[in-house]
Amino acid sequence: MKSYCKFESALDILVGKWKPVILLQLISNGIMRFSELQRAIPDINKKMLTQQLRELEYNDIVYRKVYSQVPPKVEYSISDYGKGLSTVLQALNDWGETHSEHMIELYGADRSGNK
Repeated sequence: MKSYCKFESALDILVGKWKPVILLQLISNGIMRFSELQRAIPDINKKMLTQQLRELEYNDIVYRKVYSQVPPKVEYSISDYGKGLSTVLQALNDWGETHSEHMIELYGADRSGNK
């Protein structure tokens, strides 16, 4: 791939079943605690949510704020840098919705590929 094409770099951050879902939750809701994210995404397990949040934090997409108190309190939010992804994620979400509707029109609800 040509050096001017940076799709691969962008997709490395977004690839995975849960990262876009996590990011859309944080963009929509602002600051969220770990337990709030778990409730908002009931199909994700604790280990996977932790792993995905760490990767997003490493890439400076998600900001993690730890309060020094007992019991510990941790909040997650989109970093200023990560806010640049909001239009991309919204566009992908909108296209996904349109595509799902298109597939239902083509094949019906039973064969649309929706889970």
